[in-house]
Amino acid sequence: MKKRLLITALSCLLAAGGLRAEIVLPPFFSDNMVLQHSAEVKLWGKAKGGAKVSVKPSWSEETLKTRASADGSWQLMLRTPAPGGPHTIVISDGKSLTLDNILTGDVWICGGQSNMEMKIGERVDGWKEELENAGLHKDIRLLQVKKVLTAKPVEDIMLNTPGWVEAEDKLSSFSAAAWFFGKKLNEELGIPIGLIESCWGGSAIEAWMPGSTLRTMEKYRPLIEQMDMLPDEREARRAIFENTMNAWVDDMKKVDYAYDGTGKLVWGLPGADLEEWTEAKVPGLLQLQGIKGMHGFFWMRLDVEIPESWEGCELSLRLGTIDDNDCTFFNGEYIGHTEICITPRLYKVPGRLVHKGTNTIAVRVMDTGGLSGIAGFDKELRLYRTEDEYIPLSGKWYCRETVPMADTPPFPVDLDNSHSSPSSMYNSMIYPLRDYRIKGAIWYQGESNVADAAGYKDLMPALIHDWRALWGEAFPFYFCQLANYMEVRDEPVRSEWAELREAQLQSLSVENTGMAVLIDIGEAGNIHPKNKAEVGRRLALNALYGTYGRKDSVPCGPVFLSYRIAGSGIRIRFAHADGGLTTSDGNSVKGFMIAGPDRRMHRADVSIEGDELVVSSPEVKNPVAVRYAWADNPACNLVNGAGLPASPFRTDSWAQ
Repeated sequence: MKKRLLITALSCLLAAGGLRAEIVLPPFFSDNMVLQHSAEVKLWGKAKGGAKVSVKPSWSEETLKTRASADGSWQLMLRTPAPGGPHTIVISDGKSLTLDNILTGDVWICGGQSNMEMKIGERVDGWKEELENAGLHKDIRLLQVKKVLTAKPVEDIMLNTPGWVEAEDKLSSFSAAAWFFGKKLNEELGIPIGLIESCWGGSAIEAWMPGSTLRTMEKYRPLIEQMDMLPDEREARRAIFENTMNAWVDDMKKVDYAYDGTGKLVWGLPGADLEEWTEAKVPGLLQLQGIKGMHGFFWMRLDVEIPESWEGCELSLRLGTIDDNDCTFFNGEYIGHTEICITPRLYKVPGRLVHKGTNTIAVRVMDTGGLSGIAGFDKELRLYRTEDEYIPLSGKWYCRETVPMADTPPFPVDLDNSHSSPSSMYNSMIYPLRDYRIKGAIWYQGESNVADAAGYKDLMPALIHDWRALWGEAFPFYFCQLANYMEVRDEPVRSEWAELREAQLQSLSVENTGMAVLIDIGEAGNIHPKNKAEVGRRLALNALYGTYGRKDSVPCGPVFLSYRIAGSGIRIRFAHADGGLTTSDGNSVKGFMIAGPDRRMHRADVSIEGDELVVSSPEVKNPVAVRYAWADNPACNLVNGAGLPASPFRTDSWAQ
């Protein structure tokens, strides 16, 4: 730790005064690091301008030498040994720096949004045991990239960890899915594993892709061009967005039913008529309370009684998390907005808006799909003057839908500070890692793109290609298919989540990829299911089969391969039907729908005949299409002999 602090301090001196005192390294070259084994890896940094730089690894008799350029930059290639360690590397430009406790093994990038980011310490299943035993896993090392957004690619990576760390030093706040993946590989292979967590809850896939690719896509080209025009000064960029946001708030006054013709927010004032409003419990997601609709734009409101002693005082308003985006008002005046459902809301209420008696908190929610409402915990919802003087806000609120999203002006994108800002995370959280040699990547993302599954079919393969191009090799890429989520329904309905899963399934057409199907381990009321051990295990099964050659193992559950119409039924064949087709609960196969030329889906009868399924229905005499697990949260049970679930699929492409 002292060494890392010294390097950081020297970096500051170099930036401040141009001093060249001794070796300065990128932060991922540190004690405890894992270098990709049996490979040529690049090592680079800064030294005295023109200095001779030597590198002596403990596993070799050879000392590598190079000379720093005039600005002190240097680099060389280092051949690493077979998996093992610990090793040391001594680097010198006249003053020596030693990196200790180095392992050689396999390094994996772990990317995505909140289900990849979800920490062990967030009480995933088995979290206590993992933390208690973290010290036993000395061969698994962790590196966590800091959340940073930039409009253009940058050279320097920022970390939450002081370089690489051993598991016991960071596990509580490290990705659970990544940990269980690495732990499984370490147990099966007996080699050191390095895990680089680079993820951000709520992020869209386009945020992880380079602008050069997005510029070729009609949907994203205007946003990339806007980013190109942003000024370099962050304050100036922020001012541009705030002006755009204020203009959007004003434009909404012209179309939102909550306003009268003069721009007055009638729905956000004390004494509003609540006859057409619906009672809702807060915190709590509305659909899980049986409240229908509440997608697109809707309002939630609560009247609070303010004591006379608070009149004219600035207050703080905490609203937990809101699914997805919100604009919040106090007594009819806009006080702020926040994007992304997992972000805690905290707003300042100006004293001029605060008066004794009844005051109204009103929240316009923009929901992009799935569940919606004000979530979190009771203690997170409060209006307070000081930490000890507060009014709890949990309990009965009211909600009401307003203008459809299709009839509103486009919601502004904060190109400098948004989870969905194109390229913003690629530029700062992936691009700077490009010269650090890796084995492969795992990915869990998609929830933020469910409203555009058609676009995801192009974006997902493009992301895989772009990352591989950045590292210069076609490394293995394993990803998760979205888990089951939201209300279980028996009747056939359109499902954006099913369409997104289909886009992910189709990404298997990209060479050297694999998919962990999670359709059986989600939770109806929780977009962040806690069984991350199984997520990591299923990702690792793909890697053991596809990357490490365990051909006697089973990488995944059944994957739709082909179908043929046979009389009044349809016969389905699958890849990865290892050990035969069966069901997870021992009952008959469920989750299939079948349709005839009228395109009306009917619940199907299914029989298993060898390695095929025969799907039929007495209501469909001339079948033309089959769907399986085609719902947000389907009731389905098809597995292979290894107990791994079949991926949802459909044989049609109907827009319904």
